[in-house]
Amino acid sequence: MRICEITGKTALTGNNVSHSNAKTKRRFNPNLKIKRFWSEQEGRWITLKVSAAGMKNINTLGLDAALKTAVAPRKLY
Repeated sequence: MRICEITGKTALTGNNVSHSNAKTKRRFNPNLKIKRFWSEQEGRWITLKVSAAGMKNINTLGLDAALKTAVAPRKLY
């Protein structure tokens, strides 16, 4: 499932709207990337599936503080 492990962002649903205004269902997926982060506290690399907003949170707060407030359960990392 496409979900950010830091922010908890998931896919949203909406409509494609054509020129004739016909609507068909579509999904808006979050901008997820698989990224490795170095944890100074644990002394190892942690691989996370994070959104761009999640990466900004990690850059601002630091990895350990962001993991404490993360939506995903601790057993994932």
